[in-house]
Formats: sequence, structure tokens, C-alpha cells
Amino acid sequence: MKRFAAFLLLSGFALAQDRMPPIPADKLTPDQKKAQELLAATPRGNAGNSGPFVPLLRSPELMNRLQAVGEYLRYKNSIPQELVEMSILMAARFWTQQYEWNAHYPLAVKAGLNPDAAKAIAEGRRPAGLSEDEQMVWDFSNELLNNKYVSDATYARVSKRFGEQGVVDLAGLTGYYQTLAIIMSVAQTPAGASSAPVLTPYRH
Repeated sequence: MKRFAAFLLLSGFALAQDRMPPIPADKLTPDQKKAQELLAATPRGNAGNSGPFVPLLRSPELMNRLQAVGEYLRYKNSIPQELVEMSILMAARFWTQQYEWNAHYPLAVKAGLNPDAAKAIAEGRRPAGLSEDEQMVWDFSNELLNNKYVSDATYARVSKRFGEQGVVDLAGLTGYYQTLAIIMSVAQTPAGASSAPVLTPYRH
């Protein structure tokens, strides 16, 4: 019965109608066009005009401010890129945000995360065989997402390894990708086709 209920919920995610589809070019306001231009000038390029930026375009000023924060957190973060992508996957898993997961799964593997570790995250498990840095980030993100706080022991380990800036950057990264996940969940943004693992509903 539980499996059937999970199947129905997952099917609902897959069949949900996109509430905020792309806005036709001839319907864009000047502010929306400017927001798209600013986004295209970032490292994301034109590929950024998808996913969370489709619903965000409804609020171009919010989009401008969020994408600037995201550009720092994703591309200029003080922690290594593999750990950045691992943290993003954990936020996507927590929110069962399939678009976010599909977009960042290949980036995480390319950055050095073991596919088996990514598979474990998709299944809501602590991965085996993590490096010391990966263990720290997993503990930090897991505690923050599930417990709404970070233990003294975990804080001390991350602070010693990456400094206070690393702690703030890692916390900000978690918050930013939760924000995007929430916006896409409200908009029912389609996940799109992908070979990444499919996320089943997360048991909080």
C-alpha cells in the first residue's frame, strides 16, 4: 500500500501541469528582456533560460538579485566544486526537486563525485566510502536540512577545514538551492528528460 501511494505521488509530480511555462518573446516586458540579457551574460549563458529562471522571470528584479547570488555560490564558492555540487544534490533530494537533480547530477559526477555516492543520496542514504571532505559536507548539509541546525562537532570540523567563510558559503548554498526548489515546486516546473536517477518522494 505504501509503495502504491508513493507511486501515485511520484506520478502526480510527473503529470503535474506547468503553471508558469516560458513567456513568448513578444510578450516580454522591457524589464524581463533585460533580466534575460543579464542572465545570458553569466557563466550559465543561454542555458540559464530554463528551469527556475522560467518562473523567476515573472519577477525580474527578484530574478536579477537571486541569479547574482547563485553565480557566486555556484561558480566562485570558497569550497571545492565537487562539494558544491554534492550539496546541491542534497538540497534537490530533500525537496524531491527533479529538475534541480537532473541539472546537477551530471555536473556533480563530472566534478568528481562518485556515481555510487550520488545514487545513495538519491535514495536518501548516507553514501559509503566518502572522502573526509565529502563526509563533512554530507553531515553539514544533512543536519541543516533535516534537523534545521548544525551540531557543534560538525560546525567545528567544517570551520577548521574551510574557515568561517566556507561555513557561510555552504549554508548559503543550501539556502539558495532550497529557494530555487521551492519556486519550481510552486510553478510545477517540468523536470525534462534525463538519465539521472529518478527521485522518489522523500520521507522527512
